[in-house]
Amino acid sequence: MMKRTLLCSAAFCFAAWALPASAQLTDNVVKIGVATDLSSLYADINGPGAVSAVQMAIDDFGGSVLGQKIEMVSGDIQNKADVAATMAGRWFDAEKVDVILGAGASSSSIATSGVAATKKKIYLATDPASSDLTGKLCNAYTVHWVYDTYALANGTGSAVVKAGGKTWFFLTADYAFGYALERDVSAVVKASGGTVLGGVKAPINTNDFSSFLLQAQASKAQIIGLANAGGDTINSIKQAAEFGIVKGGQKLAGLLVFISDVHSLGLERAQGLRLTEAFYWDLNDKTRAFAKRYAAKNNGKMPTSVQAGFYSAALQYLNAVKAAGTDDSNKVMAKLKELKWDDPIFGPSYIRADGRKMHSMYLFEVKSPAESKGPWDYYKLLATIPGEDAFRPIAQGECPLVAKKN
Repeated sequence: MMKRTLLCSAAFCFAAWALPASAQLTDNVVKIGVATDLSSLYADINGPGAVSAVQMAIDDFGGSVLGQKIEMVSGDIQNKADVAATMAGRWFDAEKVDVILGAGASSSSIATSGVAATKKKIYLATDPASSDLTGKLCNAYTVHWVYDTYALANGTGSAVVKAGGKTWFFLTADYAFGYALERDVSAVVKASGGTVLGGVKAPINTNDFSSFLLQAQASKAQIIGLANAGGDTINSIKQAAEFGIVKGGQKLAGLLVFISDVHSLGLERAQGLRLTEAFYWDLNDKTRAFAKRYAAKNNGKMPTSVQAGFYSAALQYLNAVKAAGTDDSNKVMAKLKELKWDDPIFGPSYIRADGRKMHSMYLFEVKSPAESKGPWDYYKLLATIPGEDAFRPIAQGECPLVAKKN
């Protein structure tokens, strides 16, 4: 087992490491690829804000590493696996991209991870949710950076059951992310003494949730678990209000909710929602300082956890390149996994052998309009969940990398 004996306390913690005598960069440049949703239902979660966050990291690093320029390219993966895979292959082969960040939906991210493994290039999965990325689909070149379905289940799912929500019905996005989220939350619900009465699959990016919500309403379940995200979560909550579902006694559990969703819904609709997040802009002095700078560059918008994750991942990747003295993927990944560090976004962090980045998660409740003190003051903290409790134990993930080591 690797030793992790040093905890760095500054954003540029790796700068304290001795620079290797011989620094080597392919093509005399470090190129970062930002693969994100620039035009579809997740654009508010990652999108242009993700590109902006990576540029912030490059600027904060000084624009160069090992005496050479840092470049960024970005592209719209449209949350489609084939588009993401084609882009990743072209970037790695023809455009000499050293690392890809993002990749949007779990399906497109899983495809990107596969390409990265084949090309032996680093992929930092900042926005997908499926815990399979560090489970049965893990590989030596992928790091799952911000959150995953297991942690969401452990946070929101567990809290809702403990609060009395014993019977559940799922409204699930019909692709890899939704399946993983429903699976992981269902396991927590059952382990906590609850019952799953059923579920329905809804196409991604649908505008009409009426038939799905009527099935959920007819189930008489206490809790309707929304295993979707972004525009789909916003639309399903809005339409549930139109059907009087909450007024009728059932409750909604947003299993993946971002601050951009709450902003779109407004506190009147979103108040009382419990959610699990890796980041909130008003959590501490460091998060507030980053968010203030980010908002100044993004029309006053506060960053989502994913957008903050792009900044975190880009910065730490550059730190690892500097420490390794090269952009060679194997050497950089070894540095990424070598030590603990104090992440300016997520706090004390480290990366496990299965590629899971470990840090605390947080259980929040959305404030009422009366509780909010101003714009973007949306969450109150209910609990801090240490990473070792939030994320799946490494021995339970079925990651081939871990199996080989054992």
